[in-house]
Amino acid sequence: MNKLEDHFGRWKNREEIAETMIPMIGRLHREKNITITVYSRSLQNQSVIQILKAHRFVKQIEDAELSAVETFPVLQEVMKLDISSCRIDIGKIAVEYKKDSRSQSIEEFTRQELAGIIGKNIELPEPTDVVLYGFGRIGRILARLLIEKVGAGKGLRLKAIVVRESGKGDLQKRASLLRRDSVHGPFAGTIAVDEEDSAIIANGNYIKVIYSNDPTTVDYTRYGIKNAILVDNTGKWRDRDGLSQHLKCPGISRVILTAPGKGDIKNIVHGVNNDILTADDLIISAASCTTNAIVPPLKALGDKFGIVHGHVETVHSYTNDQNLLDNFHKGPRRGRAAPLNMVITETGAATAAAKALPSLAGKLTGNSIRVPTPNVSLAILNLTLEKKTSLEELNSYLRWVSLHSPMQRQIDYVSSPDAVSTDFVGARHAAVIDAEATIVNGNHCVLYVWYDNEFGYSCQVVRILQQVSGVEYPSFPQE
Repeated sequence: MNKLEDHFGRWKNREEIAETMIPMIGRLHREKNITITVYSRSLQNQSVIQILKAHRFVKQIEDAELSAVETFPVLQEVMKLDISSCRIDIGKIAVEYKKDSRSQSIEEFTRQELAGIIGKNIELPEPTDVVLYGFGRIGRILARLLIEKVGAGKGLRLKAIVVRESGKGDLQKRASLLRRDSVHGPFAGTIAVDEEDSAIIANGNYIKVIYSNDPTTVDYTRYGIKNAILVDNTGKWRDRDGLSQHLKCPGISRVILTAPGKGDIKNIVHGVNNDILTADDLIISAASCTTNAIVPPLKALGDKFGIVHGHVETVHSYTNDQNLLDNFHKGPRRGRAAPLNMVITETGAATAAAKALPSLAGKLTGNSIRVPTPNVSLAILNLTLEKKTSLEELNSYLRWVSLHSPMQRQIDYVSSPDAVSTDFVGARHAAVIDAEATIVNGNHCVLYVWYDNEFGYSCQVVRILQQVSGVEYPSFPQE
């Protein structure tokens, strides 16, 4: 057989396997609340090509390729087991099986890797209602994520969004913006509107659209909403007094702010300091997208090498608070046309990092350059370390962190000489280490960290939601 036929035949075989995997992955998600991943990349609601690309990506992290031929037997074994409510990385199990020298069968090995969850009946809490206060860029991505993760409906349930009415056809326009996104593509599913009752129905999820200009006037219990977590993504209120207005409304029990919080509000970067949250924290800040991007790698480097001081420069996509054309703006330079200029501006991320990681207090400075791209940003960490290292040691360590540390859902790692910003649209990690760009000279290093400042950040917000609602599922294989 010539090479052309050989490669084509293998491709068709993998396509067939991926097609077989899709209903299995869907059934596990719907019936058992199990999310199947390959190296932290969810296969839920993915197409055949997307499943095969997730396998192909493993080559950038491991020394060898991973094929659906190797993960499919693992998935078959998962289908047979008495397990529920967890995340299972069939990619990592398949790779570890290849490395195993004990001559075990794939059935024996998979059972061993999942021993901590087999036969255990995890008691799930009652479904938690979620309200999105504001429906801009972050609000709509959160809606997509919550709808995607609804599974059997026993976790987070998006019940309502609260917006100011913009005039005739408002409901249809809101639904259209959820359905189509110029950056993140079309919504994965179907969307309809209920004009009579002012609601959006997305993949069967009935989402009430509440119009209000005053957060204190809404009685959420009128819409069947109780003990809900409200996510305020307007940025209008950032202190305890302002955000407490939501807690005065019947039906709301907790508030999460998608911006840096002021005063004594805890700024949480999930994966780093989320362990400080208690049941008494009724108002929480998810910090900023940049803080979420830089704090995990800074913690990783600080734990291993120590940080003396450093400077953080963010090359950040323009945002809605800038002008399309030159016009008045209360912020310096931000009034200049965003699609035409690189705009130097301030960032509070370096200071905010110390709120999530106190060991960084007084060690970082920061600035930001807004650039003419609609999404995906880059943080450049210019650091002086306490210990000397080498390029190989530092990159190898960060690769390990992305695979095996408690921050593996926050830190991703790529080694591709051709990587550019659009490659990271839709990245679900808070930070993606660009290994090819890393510079090391003794105890000085420069680290380049990509982040989807919309999608990756929203995934971090959802992780906080899952934690405070009690629907954070264990991950396997356990490190």
